Amino acid sequence: MSPHAQPQAPATRLSLAPRETSPGKDADFDADSQADSKADSDIDSDRGTAPLAPTPIRPRDLVRLFQCQICSLPLREPICLPCGKSMCRRCLPQMHLRTNISYPAIPGRLQGFRCLFTDCGKEHALEDCAVDVILNKVAQQLRDEIDLKRSMAASSGVSTRIFTQDPWAIAGIASLRDEDGSSHLLDGGKIVATYTMAEDGDLKYEAEVLYEDISRTSSGGIETADDEHLSAKAQEMTRAEMDCQVCYALFCDPLTTVCGHTFCRSCLHRVLDHSRYCPICRRQLVINPLLDRTACPSNESLSHIIETFWIDDAEARKETVAAESASQLEDFNFPLFVCTLAFPRMPTFLHVFEPRYRLLIRRVLEGDRTFGMVLPRFSPGGDGAEFHELGTLLRIVNVQYYPDGRSLIETVGLSRFRVLRHGYLDGYTVGKTERVDDVSLQEEEAMEAAEATPQPTSEQPTVNADEQTEGSSEQHPETHPGPTTAADIDAMSTLNLMHFTSSFVTRMRTQSVPWMTERMLSIYGECPDDAAILPWWFASMLPVKDLEKYRLLGTSSVRERLKICCSWIIEWEASRW
Repeated sequence: MSPHAQPQAPATRLSLAPRETSPGKDADFDADSQADSKADSDIDSDRGTAPLAPTPIRPRDLVRLFQCQICSLPLREPICLPCGKSMCRRCLPQMHLRTNISYPAIPGRLQGFRCLFTDCGKEHALEDCAVDVILNKVAQQLRDEIDLKRSMAASSGVSTRIFTQDPWAIAGIASLRDEDGSSHLLDGGKIVATYTMAEDGDLKYEAEVLYEDISRTSSGGIETADDEHLSAKAQEMTRAEMDCQVCYALFCDPLTTVCGHTFCRSCLHRVLDHSRYCPICRRQLVINPLLDRTACPSNESLSHIIETFWIDDAEARKETVAAESASQLEDFNFPLFVCTLAFPRMPTFLHVFEPRYRLLIRRVLEGDRTFGMVLPRFSPGGDGAEFHELGTLLRIVNVQYYPDGRSLIETVGLSRFRVLRHGYLDGYTVGKTERVDDVSLQEEEAMEAAEATPQPTSEQPTVNADEQTEGSSEQHPETHPGPTTAADIDAMSTLNLMHFTSSFVTRMRTQSVPWMTERMLSIYGECPDDAAILPWWFASMLPVKDLEKYRLLGTSSVRERLKICCSWIIEWEASRW
């Protein structure tokens, strides 16, 4: 870490509603995980702490790094948008109420705005926009340094004349106007004067400038030295904030979360493997864990700063991260238990008696207590695998041993994965896997808005998510005909899909169906009121063939899983599986 590096400060919140934080006992992303991440980046950390020679940079380019692309003023409380762009908080457009969104429908997600950047133009939820902690800090530090230099220049009489260039002339086209670009005489050297011009609103983001030949004045040497010192100072201050708080090295492909904190993309991948909470503020992250660059673009402002100031170090970091990723792909280091179907967030109980699986469980208990569960195939697939490619990552929470060596294992599902390649180790299966996750919350909302039929005003979701849950019994479609076809299901809102499923569970419990016993409820719990958990619970309870339940593991959205559950209900009521 840079000798001046400080941890990222808590992000400034935009909405007034309280954020959900992790439980105090949450330790998914613990000290051991951070230690592993730091060890993985030992090569990079030395480079990050070494003093860096300042990169020569034009004054205009330096100032542009810290200008808002919307108002052209120096950045103040910069907001990082979901599209990766940044703008001043004051430049946010007027909010509107987003329509046809029923899940999750919390206050910050019901308010939105249309992105002002022409190459985006998407609708952003207020919940997804927060002040960029790092960009805000470095912009403030530069502003303070500029103010200091400007006051010194005013007392010493140092000034610079700036000419705004005609954009036609820059393009090599004769201007249709007779007048020349405007000129400004401002205190300070080139950097201070350019920044002052931007503060005064006289310098558009795209505009280029020319400077008067300061060598004609007696203070020319002072101005030149001042610009060089200020450029070096700006790079030094900025570099102190550009270390990732997971790997402690220079940001590589920086990605800013919805809470305003920034990490390397690869580091955030590592974090999300352990926890869905921000390592800094512990806010729950509603982000696509795949972190593909289309759904989760990089922070353009920070990327531009890094590539402008430290391009060589940035390229070296990219090479190192790529090499680490390549080495990880070579390993078959994931133990696979070929036995049954398991789901995330649901318990799975195992009776372990085979010698090969006794060995697997012993090694898992000596490690991080996690392993993969996959469903066996009765006939090998085209790749020769004796199991289905999708599985669930399980964590052992309790073990009971018998004198003869057998054991009863209690596990809970964490996440889904896909087996890319597999082999064998001491009799049991091991493989290389990739995580399978849902699309981002923004994509989930867009999917519902595109598919669902707009609801009448009286049935629009309430602003408070808790009120939705409390009032759900009154909103269950008892007075409305339920879906009977796949087209009916597609047209339902996500909230109504959940209500339809919950209503079916209530009816089945009233009828005392044999598969919904008190014993089953004691294992899997009561019917959840969280739409993200309900499909996993429902599949665990309903007596449906495993291959039919297996479809849930390949889905990428809560809505898609609820639609599958509703289709089961329709078939159940029509023919009783």
